[in-house]
Amino acid sequence: MDTDLYRRAMGRFATGVTVVTSRHRGHDVALTVASMTSVSLDPLLLMVSLHDEARVLEGIEAGEPWGVSVLPASHRGLATWLGEPGRPLHNQLARVSHRRGEVVDVALIDDALAAFECRTFAVHPGGDHAVVLGEVVAVHASPTDAPALVHYRGALGELR
Repeated sequence: MDTDLYRRAMGRFATGVTVVTSRHRGHDVALTVASMTSVSLDPLLLMVSLHDEARVLEGIEAGEPWGVSVLPASHRGLATWLGEPGRPLHNQLARVSHRRGEVVDVALIDDALAAFECRTFAVHPGGDHAVVLGEVVAVHASPTDAPALVHYRGALGELR
């Protein structure tokens, strides 16, 4: 199978852009993720796909709670920063406006369109990624009509 063709074909599927946060060895860590979806209403579950080497995944596998923040288009720079490999472990969120979740005390991005606080329900191997199912323990939805940040054809854009 041609992996470049697969990547181009998958790029035709527009997705929202999120930031997944957790803690790793006592430090907040975050990663831009475009693979998040609702899984179940009973119980409330969502799914994210995380690269095997992601520090966020290490925190989740260590039992830390985690969060998902759905980004508005105005957070394009933030999405780019948190998607760059090789970011320092310490102070990843030092220049990012965020707050602590009310239920599991995880970092959530300020001005997000929506945010979810999660506890891990299951982690499954998926090639060079892990499929992480989270039980949603708190939901935050912003009363805004701001455009969403989307990923399409390898680029970030906005959807109104």
